[in-house]
Amino acid sequence: MAGVVRGPPPRLDAEADVVVIGAGACGLVAALAAGEAGAEVVVVERDATPSGSTSLSSGFVPAPGTRFQRAAGIADDTAARFAADIAAKAHGTAEPALVRLASRAIGPALEWLADRHGLEWLVLDDFLYPGHSRHRMHAVPEKTGAGLLARLLAATQAAGVPLAAGARAARLYAAPDGRVAAVGLDRPDGATETVGCRALVLACNGYGGDPALVRRHIPEMAGALYFGHAGNTGDALRWGTALGAATRHLSGYQGHGSVAHPHGILISWALMMEGGIQVNAEGRRFSNEHGGYSEQAVAVLGQPGGIAWAVFDARLDAFAEGFADYRAARAAGAVREAADVAGLAAATGLPQAALGETLAAAARCQAGAEDDPFGRDFTTRPALAPPYRAVRVTGALFHTQGGLMIDETARVVDGDGAPLPNLFAAGGAACGVSGPHVEGYLSGNGLLTAIAFGRVAGRAAGAMAAAG
Repeated sequence: MAGVVRGPPPRLDAEADVVVIGAGACGLVAALAAGEAGAEVVVVERDATPSGSTSLSSGFVPAPGTRFQRAAGIADDTAARFAADIAAKAHGTAEPALVRLASRAIGPALEWLADRHGLEWLVLDDFLYPGHSRHRMHAVPEKTGAGLLARLLAATQAAGVPLAAGARAARLYAAPDGRVAAVGLDRPDGATETVGCRALVLACNGYGGDPALVRRHIPEMAGALYFGHAGNTGDALRWGTALGAATRHLSGYQGHGSVAHPHGILISWALMMEGGIQVNAEGRRFSNEHGGYSEQAVAVLGQPGGIAWAVFDARLDAFAEGFADYRAARAAGAVREAADVAGLAAATGLPQAALGETLAAAARCQAGAEDDPFGRDFTTRPALAPPYRAVRVTGALFHTQGGLMIDETARVVDGDGAPLPNLFAAGGAACGVSGPHVEGYLSGNGLLTAIAFGRVAGRAAGAMAAAG
């Protein structure tokens, strides 16, 4: 288990100005920024091939006021508008200073990645995710998290940033004042190495992969499917608290209410936003599907067996073909097809009468003949029509949103707000901008803080190290 050793390391096998722990989007962005600040950087990664939460994500990054938005005809988005959307989704519980930092830093970070490191960004302008008042989701051309990570890895390789893969950071060596002097690495073959540093950036995400921490901080998700990276076991949290760091919003997390079961493939929430519905084993809707996919995880898990069915039609099936995850779900046999309600009931095992009434009620709401009891506005999209599609789904925990408290330079602070000597944190290792509850997660908040705070942390750590 990760720990802090008080005292000097027994030896130094290598040294770097800045060590970054974690080779996801956060760590790679931090490394690029630290290198440009004049520091010698090394990234350490526990996996033989970096993947992490970034590869498991959609790869969509929300950012306001970018030239990519303007090129898509979106000229009125601002950092202030984005900050207001973040705060509103979290019902005012997110840390205001971090909301301001994220909303202001993310747009310049994406343009910097394009200008200095060759990343291409597209703006997804065909649908709005819940809580966003403007089309501001950016993606690389692959429109996947794996594609984003591959491009960031290529950028760090081109920049000459060393990556030590297959090296699990297991120990921090720290002076009595909390200054981290070195990182102890464990290799799969039992070998150990120690790398000295002037500054350390924690980019190793949160604690979603540690069942005991999940039970302690987010008990409603204890036993739920964990759809994050197995390496997210709370190392940053343990190290930081051992060094005296403050923590914030450890009960915050991102869930998702639409993971194909048992296939374990994410089904894009765009299907719900564009007209789909979810029903339980009784063939009945149980929530407002436009409330947000994060909180929908809890709603789905509250249904019999923790299971729901995403129901949509051929129009939405064609729309979803634009998403790689959906194509994978279809290839895996997760998508059921039916010519009519009777066929849909047979394909899903749902009661035909209840399912038919549910679809009829949704159509009446779409026509404006009645109001949805859950508060959803159906009138903005066409009613579902045969032939139908359905996917059996469950709710899942994706990643935690609370963590070590940081300041405006992404430096970790103690309970009094004073910065620790040379420790930085970003992404899932740090407190995010979703507040303490699942419903506070605004679509894209994970990659938002990974990239925005990652760049801030890297620049500050690099400047500190370069200054000696």
